Amino acid sequence: MSIHSRKWLLATLVAAFICLPALPGLAAETDHTGFVEGPFTTGPEVTKQCLECHEDAATDVMKTSHWTWALEQKVDGKTVARGKKNAINNFCISVTGNWPRCTSCHAGYGWTDNDFDFNDKTKVDCLVCHDTTGTYVKEPTGAGNPAKSVDLLRVAQNVGKPVRDNCGACHFFGGGGDAVKHGDLDSSMAYPDRTVDVHMDAEGNDFQCQACHEPENHLIPGNSLGVSPGGENHFGCEKCHDASPHKQSRLNTHAAAVACQTCHIPAYAKEIPTKLEWDWSTAGQNLEGEHKDEYGKHTYMKKKGHFKWGKNVTPEYAWYNGSAGAYLPGDKMDPDQVTKLSYPLGSKGEKNAKIYPFKVHRGKQIYDSKNNVFITAKVFGKGGYWKTFDWDQAAKLGMESNPIMKEKGISYSGSYGFAATEMYWRLNHMVAPEEQALGCLDCHGDNGRLDWKALGYKADPMDDRSPAKN
Repeated sequence: MSIHSRKWLLATLVAAFICLPALPGLAAETDHTGFVEGPFTTGPEVTKQCLECHEDAATDVMKTSHWTWALEQKVDGKTVARGKKNAINNFCISVTGNWPRCTSCHAGYGWTDNDFDFNDKTKVDCLVCHDTTGTYVKEPTGAGNPAKSVDLLRVAQNVGKPVRDNCGACHFFGGGGDAVKHGDLDSSMAYPDRTVDVHMDAEGNDFQCQACHEPENHLIPGNSLGVSPGGENHFGCEKCHDASPHKQSRLNTHAAAVACQTCHIPAYAKEIPTKLEWDWSTAGQNLEGEHKDEYGKHTYMKKKGHFKWGKNVTPEYAWYNGSAGAYLPGDKMDPDQVTKLSYPLGSKGEKNAKIYPFKVHRGKQIYDSKNNVFITAKVFGKGGYWKTFDWDQAAKLGMESNPIMKEKGISYSGSYGFAATEMYWRLNHMVAPEEQALGCLDCHGDNGRLDWKALGYKADPMDDRSPAKN
């Protein structure tokens, strides 16, 4: 028996003797100062000690998409293993080929290439979720490894239940910066006031993420439409609220076809601007000027191209039935059309479909102009576009390192262009207080925010001047 196991056994016996609850396998809320010994120089060294008491926890983590970055799901009638690991996006394009940078947010250590061992328990990063010191950070280009400045012993001895900052370390900063990707998740949600989010209001309800995303054996419910469009691990407002929560019956009638989020999230990116457009086609130019907008955000960077940002943004609306579609790597695309990389499924009158609010991120990104497929370009690291400004080389290296492209027999043709894309991100956070929810005229009337024709109506269904209301 190791020294750490003996210490745990002794603590359990002492607790039993003085009639206190036994420590359940060194539960996270337990002071770990007496159980964790250093020194530590790497993350896996910490995990090895965690495993002496929490081996089952590591096994559970390794079954989740937080670890695998892929989920077996049905997309457009095909059963695929899809997730951050292999999806094509219109931010930094692809994890494949850009691992050390993109995998800095992985719940593990050392994912530097296609050969990462997903079965090695010592590579599970326990600290990123359980740090209570607020000092644990990952190296931005370190493939998931902790920054060299982190005192690993101090963090390991002070673990506890996750709070919003733990989840936000990755989810607030997805896409390479604060508020870049989601729009309704950013650093303002760490300690928001009531107007930013009524549920997470730091002086009110003060919900932590797991109040809604209740974990079971480290499996955390909730699938992002962007990376897991076919995921079925969903939950909604009805988890806590009645299906007919309003005093007005007309409002409850609306709930049959209008999601709660539509009225109760009237705007997103309330305090921190979010990225709305990214045009890669203009990258590589030496443009003069500061290139910043009213929010102080870059509107042009040589290595990335042009951007558009927005703050306090009105959502876009679409029918959503709980399932979504997506562009799969290697699929044919039409460069003359906007390709939807992820998008909600559903239509007016369809069972289970409701109108939901979305952030839509629009991009223009590299594709193979002979094969008509999107290219998973290498942008980071040796030979990457950010160092060479050579799209040919970036395309070749990126496609060569992509196992899906190899499996499908697709290689870079040597000819490229840029095509328009869209990604839909469903909005669930930044829920407004009751008094700030949308009213009738916010959606209906001459200045209503809904595009009724795009939603399948001939006109505003409440417009008495319309000869047909549906």
